[in-house]
Amino acid sequence: MDLSSRTATETAEGWRQPRGEASLSDVHRSIAVRTTGPTWRRAVAFIGPGYLVAVGYMDPGNWATSLAGGSKFGYSLLVVALVSNIMAVVLQALCARLAIGSGRDLAQACRDAYGKEVSYVLWIMAEVAIIATDLAEVIGTAIGLNLIFGIPLEIGVLITALDVFLILYLQKLGFRWVEALIIALLAVIAACFAIQIAMADPDWGGVIRGFAPTTEIVTNPDMLYIALGILGATVMPHNLYLHSGIVQTRAYGDSLEHKREALRFATWDSTIALTFALVINASILILAAATFHKVGQTNVEDIAQAHALLAPLLGVSVAPMLFGIALICCGINSSVTATLAGQIVMEGFIQMKLAPWLRRLITRALAIVPAAAVTIWYGESGTAKLLILSQVVLSLQLSFAVFPLVIFTASKAKMGALVAPRWLTVFAMFIGIVIAVLNLKLIYDFVAG
Repeated sequence: MDLSSRTATETAEGWRQPRGEASLSDVHRSIAVRTTGPTWRRAVAFIGPGYLVAVGYMDPGNWATSLAGGSKFGYSLLVVALVSNIMAVVLQALCARLAIGSGRDLAQACRDAYGKEVSYVLWIMAEVAIIATDLAEVIGTAIGLNLIFGIPLEIGVLITALDVFLILYLQKLGFRWVEALIIALLAVIAACFAIQIAMADPDWGGVIRGFAPTTEIVTNPDMLYIALGILGATVMPHNLYLHSGIVQTRAYGDSLEHKREALRFATWDSTIALTFALVINASILILAAATFHKVGQTNVEDIAQAHALLAPLLGVSVAPMLFGIALICCGINSSVTATLAGQIVMEGFIQMKLAPWLRRLITRALAIVPAAAVTIWYGESGTAKLLILSQVVLSLQLSFAVFPLVIFTASKAKMGALVAPRWLTVFAMFIGIVIAVLNLKLIYDFVAG
């Protein structure tokens, strides 16, 4: 028996039931992968999934914590953004390893490892998390439309449903078109922040010092609270399901050699993309520090408030518009990826397949109804509270995705030759415990008011 056959046998023996049909079957292994030629040309085929994942690390929920941190403490919390990013890189690398090593996404792995009863419970929890994610994107996009075009929030919430048609059209053209849309919008976001930061002219010495650890983060209760918010809201459960599913859109070979190369390229893709996400998150914090903190505006925690203050502080009317455009792009990007994650979760956990348009409308409706109700009844203050609630809901779900991921990838019986190295498993488990503790703290603070 050769190594690849033995690996396949060991992997099959490690699961309670055999692997079923792949999630996202219409695009599974649909993107060709080169097996010859220079390394960079073989790696190009794997560029894309990491950027879809990176979107979740710069959603409207992250904007609020970065704005609060930058306005109140200047550049000091940049190190927290860096640590958060390192955590994200490790966990997303494990997602790629699970997908390529076992041929399963995280939802399928949970179903095949824990059985039908547990899978249904985990499925419901994952669906709640995805609805909470989509809720944050709906609100963020609606706020962006309100800031740029003056559209009332309740109307903006309804308009966000229209992106279903764009996504369906792109999916018909091929999954590469979906990735192209995400990357194009990310480029717009990057350009918007690059221009704003150039206008703000930050203290680059302070920026560099901000990436160095400081004991004040622990000794200052206010700083610690915001740092916990940045760390606790970074990794989202839907991203773990998403990445483990969309990596399998690549038509890499089944031999161990091909899988190792696919894992290497997929890890490069997610690491580079998440570094880009770090740049965006750091840019939000740097912009807040260079504008609000610099002039003593230390309590900017609301996205609309930040938008209103940019023009008078920078002296340029285009700055708020760039801020709003970036927010809209973030909202659209995040809603696209949340829907794909929803499809992976539903097909993986309970093997239920719905037409993409129906899945999209159900997911969006479940987010739009509470968002529209709150905006109509309570106005802008209500949407801010709803945004916070969505982050708490995500915190409740996160550990139920992180710990199975770490456990599966640490099992040689389940992963075969692509089992995670011991040092990586220990590091990832430590990250999972830290995130769980931080999220429990976030939930406690929310309950305690």
